[in-house]
Amino acid sequence: MSPIVTLFDPVRELFLQFGTTGLLVWTLVKILAVALPVIVAVAFYVLWERKLIGWMHVRHGPSYIGLGGLLQSFADVFKMLFKEAILPSQSQAFLFRLAPILALAPALAAWAVVPFDDGLALSNANAGLLYLLSMTSLGVYGVILAGWASNSKYALLGAMRSAAQMVSYEIAMGFSLVGVLVAAGSLNLSEIVHAQAGHYGLANWFAWPLLPLFLIYFISGVAETNRAPFDMAEGESEIVAGFHVEYSGSAFAIFFLAEYANMILISFLVSVLFMGGWLSPIQGLVDAHVSPLVDWIWLGGLPWLLVKMAFFASCFIWFRAAFPRYRYDQIMRLGWKVFIPIALAWIFVAALLAHFGLIGGGLGK
Repeated sequence: MSPIVTLFDPVRELFLQFGTTGLLVWTLVKILAVALPVIVAVAFYVLWERKLIGWMHVRHGPSYIGLGGLLQSFADVFKMLFKEAILPSQSQAFLFRLAPILALAPALAAWAVVPFDDGLALSNANAGLLYLLSMTSLGVYGVILAGWASNSKYALLGAMRSAAQMVSYEIAMGFSLVGVLVAAGSLNLSEIVHAQAGHYGLANWFAWPLLPLFLIYFISGVAETNRAPFDMAEGESEIVAGFHVEYSGSAFAIFFLAEYANMILISFLVSVLFMGGWLSPIQGLVDAHVSPLVDWIWLGGLPWLLVKMAFFASCFIWFRAAFPRYRYDQIMRLGWKVFIPIALAWIFVAALLAHFGLIGGGLGK
């Protein structure tokens, strides 16, 4: 059990003394404890993206607002919030306003089952993997509605291209999750992390025996979030800005928040499903209890999960800075003719490995 969980136990007991009302308030506190850091993380992630791309392009990036540009993202947020939210005259007003919410809500709701440490999750649901797959699949409805309700040919074309791309790569991601399910023998995300524990450090992680599924899941995650080099929905030279071309002000900010929240979510999920989650890369090789301040280095903990997440989140930025945009036919071919067949074949390999006890179940414990 994580030390963070035991730290919050007295607070939870205090709220539960007030019965149903206390339970509702405690649930709300837990939701805010996850949602607010995600929103703040998006702001700093945007700053890190601009700084990292600036470094890769040999330029400065934001450097004026705040300490070395630290507050630039917050200035951009306030600018968008105070801009006028324009409603196209011939648009479907209700659906036009609903679309950003449908894009953001699943991106935040998916965090309900993400384990941050041993026993530290909003919900330790047994069907967490199934819930996760359903939540990440709902974002496409916001994209389709945004394009259709805008009453713009550019927006509709961007929405159709984006929806086709997201659905195509969602299938490949789903098959990758089946391989993880077979290897771990559980739909519970915490149990999936525990199945990667053992005496051999990072050698126990699923990333190695499930390497093709690991790569397919991460690359499909890049495509599903419409990020470069798979950003066909925002092909500026062809369809201006894609499905959200008619959006401005706070509505555009919500789409922006949903995209980056999804990128952070994918980075967390790759770490949890394939890279051992909060587990240390030297797990089992060192077994000592010195102090909670340093024990996480070899016993595992939230800092390791954050380090892994930061690495994969930085890969999103690297892809944007280094690779040219794919053609649409290349994107579709990669998803349907390459990723899906490889994923199906490797599910069979994962089943054989699990059947002979070569993977999962905390091998080597």
